[in-house]
Amino acid sequence: MPLGFFVDVQGTLLDDLDKTPLPGACELIDILNKKELPYCVITNNTKTPSLEFLENLRNLGLDIRYYLDPFMVMEQTLHVKRLAPFGPDSFRDVLLDLGYEVDLENPQALIIASHTDFDARDFAKMIQFAQNGAQIIGMHGTSIYAKNGLTYPGVGAILAMLSYATSCPSSIIGKPSHAFYEVALKILKKQNSALSYPNIQIISDDAKGDLVGAKELGMQTRLVLSGKVKKSESVRALAEYIDTIDSGVDVIAKELV
Repeated sequence: MPLGFFVDVQGTLLDDLDKTPLPGACELIDILNKKELPYCVITNNTKTPSLEFLENLRNLGLDIRYYLDPFMVMEQTLHVKRLAPFGPDSFRDVLLDLGYEVDLENPQALIIASHTDFDARDFAKMIQFAQNGAQIIGMHGTSIYAKNGLTYPGVGAILAMLSYATSCPSSIIGKPSHAFYEVALKILKKQNSALSYPNIQIISDDAKGDLVGAKELGMQTRLVLSGKVKKSESVRALAEYIDTIDSGVDVIAKELV
């Protein structure tokens, strides 16, 4: 049976603190390339234009040839133009470069990216926009967001709070939306047309934000403890969604040699 791989970036290939490749990360990508094993690096990048982010990864020694992030699927999944962005300034700037309009008065959608500086006023604005009819959209569905040694609510957690507060539905552009995984699957199928979800293994440090949605599609799931999750005990409630737990991708690279 052919096997393909979806590989997360932050906390899986890159260290959450210093943003350098984790042990085995460069080797894993090199092995996938050398053995021509179908793969796609799938990330929740929301701060840098896609091609620039990919080039940054390559400059760190990660010879990534197949890549996908939420910005690359927005045109297919987001059908409004007037947005109220919530996140760092760099997120807003990328949206503007992609042709979206920033509307902080009467947006068609409020759209949320990972950020460490959200405050009560930001949440009040989100609620107001949603109550006025704006769609609630997350760039991805991460459960928690690790930065500078601290852990913050992820975009998925904020979406859950907004939906509870407003009784309005929310949607997700990147992981773990089925639409995002469908685009990633097409990238794998170009490498091996026989691939389908049951013979794809997803490697990530986010059990709830990445692996639960992947498992629902029938993928094999592999959690690494090199990022936001440090102990297997902390994901005991999600055990049914996780097939394998490893310390990091160095273990996986050695398996593939």
